[in-house]
Amino acid sequence: MMRAPNRWAVAVRRPDGVIEARSDALPRLSSRSRLARIPFVRGVMVLGESLSLGFRALSWSAVKAGGEEEGEELKPGHLAVAMVVALMFFLGIFMLLPLLAARGAERVFGDSTVLFNVVDGLVRVLLFVGYIWAIGRSKDIQRVFEFHGAEHKTIHAFEAGDPLTLDAIQKYSPRHPRCGTNFLLIVILIAIVVFTLVGRQSLVWLVTSRIVLIPVIAGIAYEVLKVAANRRWLAFFSRPGIWLQRLTTAEPATDQVEVAVASLLVALDDEERRAVEARGPIIPGALAYQVGV
Repeated sequence: MMRAPNRWAVAVRRPDGVIEARSDALPRLSSRSRLARIPFVRGVMVLGESLSLGFRALSWSAVKAGGEEEGEELKPGHLAVAMVVALMFFLGIFMLLPLLAARGAERVFGDSTVLFNVVDGLVRVLLFVGYIWAIGRSKDIQRVFEFHGAEHKTIHAFEAGDPLTLDAIQKYSPRHPRCGTNFLLIVILIAIVVFTLVGRQSLVWLVTSRIVLIPVIAGIAYEVLKVAANRRWLAFFSRPGIWLQRLTTAEPATDQVEVAVASLLVALDDEERRAVEARGPIIPGALAYQVGV
């Protein structure tokens, strides 16, 4: 999946070996809503849109990769249900379990605000990293992580002005500072600070705060990453996410790079496409894609 200033695209290799790609118009969020220009609010909106696009891309690619007999793409209502289920899973595993673990630690070692928040935050980080490591043991997920690396390598080459050849792309790292993994990890780290400020209240209030404050935390995380991306001296904010990408990305094979390049090509407008072609040759397999719907 690729995002361009005014479009988004996704490409997949079908069982017959052909790459199928689709793209849809997607003007900048700030041009579609005034709210998206407000600091902290825009982070919540970007997160919501990214989740929606991610589910749509997964739904479409799953249908194409499985063949026509696998069914139809998920409808908006189904996507909404899937997002709600995913959110509930996130809350249960990464918000409530650390909270219960922190309260359990208090029963063993005694009441301590510092201990409570340290355990709460540490368990949340360990659960998140452990979850990613565990699912990465699956061959299917490992292949997803390889495609993730192919996306990043392709973007590195594109942003550096290199021709989109296999050699030019493969020389780059599969890790990228603007990856969504960075955002998720920053969210978890900022949550430690925010929940510390909330203090230790009743269990009902603690659970409620973990849910209600998610948009606040997401808004802060977005602004932190946005500022860090434009100032080198704040680059350390991205480093934890870069380290974590050692688990969420892997070195891709040639056929995976071809899919990533095809996705990028269909995301570009005509002028951008001509500029890329002017750089030099493009990996041939990426040019043999079919446009899907």
